[in-house]
Amino acid sequence: MKKLENKVAVITGATSGLALEAAKLFVAEGAYVFITGRRQSQLDKAVKEIGHNVTGVQADSGNLEDLDRLFEAVKKEKGNIDILYASAGIGDFNVPIEDVTEDLYTKTFDVNVKGTIFTVQKALPLLKDGGSIIMTGSIAGIKGIAGMGVYCASKAAVRSLARTWTLDLKSRGIRVNVLSPGHTDTAVFDVVSQEVIDQITTTIPLGRFGKPEEMAKAALFLASDDSSYVAGIDMYIDGGAAQY
Repeated sequence: MKKLENKVAVITGATSGLALEAAKLFVAEGAYVFITGRRQSQLDKAVKEIGHNVTGVQADSGNLEDLDRLFEAVKKEKGNIDILYASAGIGDFNVPIEDVTEDLYTKTFDVNVKGTIFTVQKALPLLKDGGSIIMTGSIAGIKGIAGMGVYCASKAAVRSLARTWTLDLKSRGIRVNVLSPGHTDTAVFDVVSQEVIDQITTTIPLGRFGKPEEMAKAALFLASDDSSYVAGIDMYIDGGAAQY
């Protein structure tokens, strides 16, 4: 039997990268998946890549009206949710404290923190008791990285929310966990020079970048009954990079 047979999953920010790979794997394992993205063209492309058992809803996770529209669509089409994967996130790099602006702060925290909080809140009426909530963190949540203070702080907040919500939702048996990727071979690094990539690689004990499918397998574990006794954790899929 497939691990997510007859399950309904919502994955935000799933038009590319790790979340898109997770959506593909969830469908392959029997789930029906709702995905979101801010740009309709990218959303249409992602839906086509996934191929079946998927609905795309254009939404910005930092916009509460968009979130209402997302969950209204889920309610109308499927009625409930088994798995919520709040994956939407953004970040600016190489921005030292001297250059941080209010706009940068607002943009980052609106999606990464506000968006995560209200994605979970608005999903709760549809989320089945015993369901799984996964949130995307980052190794940046526990590491100091020059020029990334705002992003790092936003991911530290996500990790803190998982601890609290594990207690808030214990009466419903809902498991809340964070999946924190390390450096992963996605389009984010297409604009990074090989010299920088080689330097980053020296900081990873396993000596390589992660693969999107490796992150997707970790998400599948947290979504499925394989992790039925796992709650409140921050799972690092990072080749050991954040562990020393």
